[in-house]
Amino acid sequence: MDRSFVFAIIGPDRPGLVELLSDVVVNHDGNWLESRMASLAGQFVGVARVTAPEKKAKAFVLALTQLETTGLRVMLEPVGASEDKPASRRLVINVMGNDHPGIVREISRVLARHNANIVELDTGTREGAMSGETLFYAEAEVDVPPTSSDETLRADLEALSHEIMVDLGLEDRDF
Repeated sequence: MDRSFVFAIIGPDRPGLVELLSDVVVNHDGNWLESRMASLAGQFVGVARVTAPEKKAKAFVLALTQLETTGLRVMLEPVGASEDKPASRRLVINVMGNDHPGIVREISRVLARHNANIVELDTGTREGAMSGETLFYAEAEVDVPPTSSDETLRADLEALSHEIMVDLGLEDRDF
């Protein structure tokens, strides 16, 4: 029987970190199931979900935490079997506008009021091609519960986009 784990890693970015992590998984007969990893401000940050055989789980945990001697910080959580979640709809929200504080907070407030869960969020800034001003962009994948009204959520997000002066696009995504 396999044990499932979620781990998070952060430390100075350098070549070979993903190989280092995957070596730990493979050396303990584990399986890499899913991950998100990036370099942010010179730091490698990543989260992954992996499995390891029950008989090797303790050794796997020890090997992963020993990576802290290489300058990485490691957080590890064992996880149980995935629970069946109630049916939901997936909505993708795209945001673009002049960068200013509070954009993520305001959008997340509206989503929280509708009990929508952000399952993935990608944000960043870049220089505007014509204006040279800093533009903020975001893409969020959101699970919307069946009890939430699509029309009300869309109306609230559209009203917010005018209030905080960003372009906001919404699309349904099948998953």
